[in-house]
Amino acid sequence: MAFGGGHKAKNSWLAGLIKCANCGAALTVQKHNNTGVCYFRCRRRFDVMNCEGCGTLRMLEVENSIYQSMCNKMAEFKTLARSSPAKANPKLTALKVSLAQVEAEIDDLLATLKGANSKLLSYANKMIEELDARKQSLCKQIADLTAQTISPKKMERISGYLDKWESISFEDKRLVAGELICKIRAKKGNIHIEWKF
Repeated sequence: MAFGGGHKAKNSWLAGLIKCANCGAALTVQKHNNTGVCYFRCRRRFDVMNCEGCGTLRMLEVENSIYQSMCNKMAEFKTLARSSPAKANPKLTALKVSLAQVEAEIDDLLATLKGANSKLLSYANKMIEELDARKQSLCKQIADLTAQTISPKKMERISGYLDKWESISFEDKRLVAGELICKIRAKKGNIHIEWKF
């Protein structure tokens, strides 16, 4: 049933996709001790206190909103799924490799910031902004090419998973989200999804 391998997440199927809308750092899940409710928290705010954070984002509410957005996106795209089957596209593969490299650079840079002084943080913020601009450009190019090359069979398979969302595995939810979404930028009252097509 799965699309392929991937990183192991344990709390949210949005892990790795959802970022702080203020600083671009990954959002992690934190459970409130008294209520047991899980919230998304900005990793940079937690690690180095160099971001105002994303505000109150209840994990289940955000996941439900993203799921509904995925269903809506698929409904919009279904007419394109009748086009001819996709062929391998070397340019798309190269763009995906470049995107993975940029994401790794951002993650490495964020990992080095714990305990950094204000001068280093200022430099790192500038670098992250530049890398994020490159990442957004790559995501747009990938989205444009993917829309031209995605196969009807793949669309049918993704739609099937969305139709039985409550009964599919956690890992399959992660993989479906990864097939559709490049990145999510989130903060209280504002969730922006960058689609892969």
